[in-house]
Amino acid sequence: MEVTRAGNDAYGCPTAEAPSSEAILRVPNVGNSGGNFYNADMCRTCVTLAIWAFVATSALAQTPQPFPRGAAPQPTAPAQPAAPRPAAPPPAPRSGVDPATPSSTLLGFPIYPAAQFIASYDAGRAQRYYIFGSTAPFNDLVTYYRTQLKEKGNLVFEDPPTHMFEIGKFNNETMAFPPGVTIKDWTSGGSKGYPNPKPGGQPARFPSIIMIVPAPPPTNAR
Repeated sequence: MEVTRAGNDAYGCPTAEAPSSEAILRVPNVGNSGGNFYNADMCRTCVTLAIWAFVATSALAQTPQPFPRGAAPQPTAPAQPAAPRPAAPPPAPRSGVDPATPSSTLLGFPIYPAAQFIASYDAGRAQRYYIFGSTAPFNDLVTYYRTQLKEKGNLVFEDPPTHMFEIGKFNNETMAFPPGVTIKDWTSGGSKGYPNPKPGGQPARFPSIIMIVPAPPPTNAR
């Protein structure tokens, strides 16, 4: 699936060609000439769907094999006296927060408590998509962000349920994606959830995924 070029510029929706990560995350430049706001809304809806498809593909590609393959058995050598081993240093304490997790100050948006940072992707135009996993139900996340952002948001997809909060004014000349928060229910349709890409990470699957897109940094006026 590739973001449109010639032939589909009227809506800026993806075609059925094979995707690449760069093409899936690229956002077409949809203008508002003639007051055609419907086209811009259709573009953002199609791009949102494409992003979730890319996230799903990345999760499957990064999921480790459940068990490593064992090596072929080797002939048994005669036992040797065991040499004394130096004392192992005590294990370093494990932090409950990934040190790579961006702060809410950096993002400009609150992060749901106990949500785990999964990855970030380049959105273009100095923006990034930040992906978090959560064990909280979809409706609880929507309620939380409605309260925190003081915005109702919109249910952009009913199946799977996907709720989007657009915060601030979207400028398609300087932005690749509207700044805001998008929440998706990964248990819809009997799914077991979004697989945790971290080896041995808990939980093994996330029922809900949060995508945060900050506004691009301000440019210095000339």
